[in-house]
Order: sequence, then C-alpha cells, then structure tokens
Amino acid sequence: MRIVSLFLVAAVVLAGCSRGVESPGTSVNKFSDPILVKIADLQDRRQTDSLLVYLAHDSALYRQTAALAFASVQDTAAVEKLGVCLKDAAAPVRMAAAYALGQTVSQGSAQLLLDFANEKDYGVRAVMLEAYGKVAAQFKVIENPKISHDTITQGPAIAWSLYRAAVRNKVDTAFSFIPYTLLEAGTPMWGRLGAAQYFSRPTTPVDKYADRLVSAAKHDPEAVVRMAATLALKKAKADTIVQVLAGIVAAEPDYRVRVSAVRALQAFSIEMSWPALQAALLDKSLQVQVAASEVMIAAAAKPQASVIAEAARAAQHARVKANLYKAALVAGAGYDVLQEVIDLAKETADPYHKAFLLGALGQSLSAYTFLQEQLLAADTPVVRSTAAEALVSLNDRKDFPAKLKPVFAALYKDAINTGDAAVIGIVAGVLADTTLGYKEVVKDFSFLRAAREKLSLPRDNEAIQPLEAALALFEGRKAPAVKNEFNHPIDWALVKTIARDQQVRIQTTKGDIVVRLLVEEAPGSVANFVSLLQQGYFNKKFFHRVVPNFVIQAGCNRGDGWGSEDYSIRSEFSGRRYTTGSVGFASAGKDTEGTQWFITHSPTPHLDGRYSIFAEVVSGMDVVHAVEVGDQIVRIALVP
Repeated sequence: MRIVSLFLVAAVVLAGCSRGVESPGTSVNKFSDPILVKIADLQDRRQTDSLLVYLAHDSALYRQTAALAFASVQDTAAVEKLGVCLKDAAAPVRMAAAYALGQTVSQGSAQLLLDFANEKDYGVRAVMLEAYGKVAAQFKVIENPKISHDTITQGPAIAWSLYRAAVRNKVDTAFSFIPYTLLEAGTPMWGRLGAAQYFSRPTTPVDKYADRLVSAAKHDPEAVVRMAATLALKKAKADTIVQVLAGIVAAEPDYRVRVSAVRALQAFSIEMSWPALQAALLDKSLQVQVAASEVMIAAAAKPQASVIAEAARAAQHARVKANLYKAALVAGAGYDVLQEVIDLAKETADPYHKAFLLGALGQSLSAYTFLQEQLLAADTPVVRSTAAEALVSLNDRKDFPAKLKPVFAALYKDAINTGDAAVIGIVAGVLADTTLGYKEVVKDFSFLRAAREKLSLPRDNEAIQPLEAALALFEGRKAPAVKNEFNHPIDWALVKTIARDQQVRIQTTKGDIVVRLLVEEAPGSVANFVSLLQQGYFNKKFFHRVVPNFVIQAGCNRGDGWGSEDYSIRSEFSGRRYTTGSVGFASAGKDTEGTQWFITHSPTPHLDGRYSIFAEVVSGMDVVHAVEVGDQIVRIALVP
C-alpha cells in the first residue's frame, strides 16, 4: 500500500485540495472551468493583486484555489488576506490558507498560524501546526496551554511541525520527548514516520532516545519508518550501535533500509564499521554497494589504503570501482594506484565510466595535469564537467600548496574560456570563494566578463549564479539576484486535452515505468512534460544521476545535470508530499524548472514544498530501484 494512503486525512487532503468539485460534463479535467484557468494562470504569472480578489469570491472552491495558489507565489503581501481566510466558513479554504502561509516565510505567517488552538477542524489544525514549523523564527507552539500531546490526535501533527522546524535548524530539542513518544508501535504510521524523520535530522539529539529508535529501526512494520530511524542512529554515541547497524546490513530485507544503515556507519570509526562495510560491498543490491563505497571515501584512513585498493581492483561495477579507488587515494594510496586510475580512464570508452574515474582523481594533486588535459580535450559534456569538478575539489585539500594557486588560476581561465556553461559555473564557484583568495592572484578578470556575455537566461541560470558572484567579488560590488523573467506561459489548449488521471509509459533499458500525471495540481509542469515527450525530447537521453535511496534523475540534454533549454517554467506546490515514486521537476531554485525530472526511491519530506510534484509512479517501482547512472530512456509516450 502506498504511503500517501496511510497518512491521516489531515496530512494529505491538501494533495487534492485544488479539486473542490469535479469538472462538469465530459471534460477531461477541471480546467474546463474558465475561472479555475484564470486563477491558475494568475498563479503562474505571480500576479498577487489579481489573485487576492479571488480570496473574497462567493465560491468556496475559488477561494480555496486562490489561497492555495499563494503556496507557489509566496508573496508576503498576501499574508494578511490569507490570515482572513483562516476564519473562512469552509474548512478546505482554511486548510489551503494555512498551507500557503507555511510556504510564505514571515513573522506574520508564524503569528497567524499560532492560532491553531482555536481551529475546530482537526485536519485544518494539523496543517496549521505543520505549517508553523516551516516559518517560525523560534519554535514555541508547545507552550500553548490548549495543545494536546495525545498521540492519536495532535501528537503526529506536532512531530511533523517539529520536523519542519528541525529542517531549518529552528527547533528547541527539549521537545524531542514528543517524537520519542510517537515511535511507539501503537501510533499511526504518519506519526511514527514524522517522529523518525525528526530524529534523522542532523541537529536533533538521539542518545536519550536511542532505545526506541533501535526498536523502530529493527522492528517497525513499515520500511519507510525503519530507514529513517536507522539513519538517525548515526548520531548515537554508544559503540553497541555499530552492531545494530551491522545486523541491519546483514538481515534487513529492504535495500533502502540497508542503505540507511550503511550511511549511518559513516559516523563511527572505520575500524569499528569495517566488517559491515565490507559485507555491504558484496550486497546483492548495487545501491547498497554504491552507498558503502561512498562511505569508504568519507571514512577511509591510512591503514585501509591497500585493502581498499584491492577491493577496487576486484569490484565489478564501474561506479563502485571508481569510488573505491577514490577512497584508496583519500587514505593515502601511492602513485601506483593513481596510475591505475589514470590508465583505466584512458582505456574506457564509456563516458560515464570515465567520469566516475575522473571524479576519483579529484583526490590527488598529482593528477591535475591529466585532469586539465581531459577537460580541454573532452568531446562529451559529462567528461568535461566531471574533470572540472575534480580539479576544483583539489582546492579543498588541506595540503593544497600556495605555490600552485597561480598555476590553477591560469588553468581555471583556460577552463572558463572553453565556453562550456557547466565548466564556467563549476570554476566560477571556486573563484567566488573568498576563503581561497583567487582575487589576489587573478589580476585580469576580463575573461569572466567575456564568459558572462556568452551565457543567457533562462537557459544558463545555474551557471550564471556563481559567475555573477565571482564577478561581484572581483569588481568589489554586491552580486545581483539572478532571476528568470516570465517566459513560456502555460499552454492551456494542451492542458485541456490531458485527462486528470492520464498515464505515461517511460520505457528504459531496464524496463518500463508507468506514472500518473497530476494535471489538476500542476498544470504548467504537466503541460511542459507532455509537450516535451510529444516532441520525442526524452528519447535516448540518459539517467545521469542516481543517489541510493533518494532519486533517479533524467531529462538533461547534456547528460551531466547541467543541461537546459532556452525557457523555464514556474514552481507549482499543491501540498502533495514526496513519497515513494513521486515524480518532480529538478531546479536551480524556485521558478527555474525546465526539462530535468526525478523519481524518488522513498519518502523525501525535505523536498516538500520546494520541488514541483507533477506525477506519481503507478507501476514499475522495481525498475526505478534498478536504474543506475548511464541507463537510457528508450521512449516516453502517453498511455492510450
């Protein structure tokens, strides 16, 4: 059963909040209603004044839709009127207003949401509580004497409110006893998940609560709760936790929980975690192997260098092999290992395999000339950008010698002069870093101005951001905000042809994934996706990014995550949560979405309200879990 169906109604009703009534007659979706089109278009154009008018409309549906629109607009000028909507006679209107206030960070939003105790409807009250955690400057909702800590009613909502505050590092951890209580087996799944997610945040304490977290990690019936509780154990100080995590790696049936256990092992000494990590490298799931090899990069020490190098030589998968070589170099492996990596990089014809290996070389200063050669000679974007990233990572090494700074400055100039937008963005980020001191080394920075002239919005937004920061540093001024002007309006004629439950088949080299489009919640995003697939845009493109137990990502015209077209669309936030199999648009910030999209392996609540969700997987999650970097999309088509 999908997680979203298990949440309490109060937690998910917003996901369908814009569907207050069904579309009449034979229309395929609600946008046969011209007023709903008008409100959605005003939302897309971010026209606050015109939207505010609809908050006072006679129709509760239109008031609700307009209120929810402000969750995407996020204009503080609407806060006062949204506060009025919190008193609306219709609960869906109040709920939409509460969610929108939680998306609009301001002192006024927080103050209005603190009135949750006077809200009679449980669902609205729960949304108000969670929204408060998103905007509160200082978490104090528990101080309200009217609050109930009952685990069946208000407790789960408080856990999610605390989680939202913890994401922003704005929570008083003295309230941790509430999520701790909710980890009990009798608590509804939504509450247990909120509690486990709360403890998985970096700043929340776990030692006093480790007993129940261990129990949840090992025994909770829901894998999504187990994986969050397992990840939280990385902060526990007791040595016995290593054995708990090792047991999970060995016996847990769900690979996603095993990935969490592997990542948690990173917090412990390599000597303690080594046996479990070695076992993880032999796991039947490639995702677990990749996670283990990544942990070794972070945890490797000199005594393990030779053993890790041997493991790299024996590894069968290119990404795991490259990660292990990287770990060996981090641990201090000698020149022979470095040369092995260089030789492998020269030999492979697969651009992604080469990119993995070049990434490993970012740990060795001795490799910088080879990396420079690869960057300047590469005819594949992913090789070029990865070589740039590897070169840049050398600057972060503690042993980076000052005498090399002029050499790297010249190297960076050559890199930027390639005109490659990704390389420009990557290198500009280093030049903009005030701690690295390149302003004192680079006297003639006209090449930065020349690079800026080659880039344009909205296509190169992600590269322009660091480049503008670098220019501002060198010119002694404040960096301007990089913002896309409105472009690419919603194709309403296309939207009106897309059925509310339209399915799409994504054929990949690993199998088929079928997703359901959410046109009524994200019309602009869905129209963009459908238009692209009708053009055959996604066919033959690669999955360029796979993060174990997080996402698979595709849609990049370069194949390295830096690609986009010369347009952008706006973010759309309906209140739907990121669960297992959610499909969202990638972005470089609000209102910068384009062609890249991702599918989640599991719930990722830190993405909620930040990345547009426009579809959900209905079949083929086994394929989603099997996809790896370099797998290809064969074709994407609407299901008749």
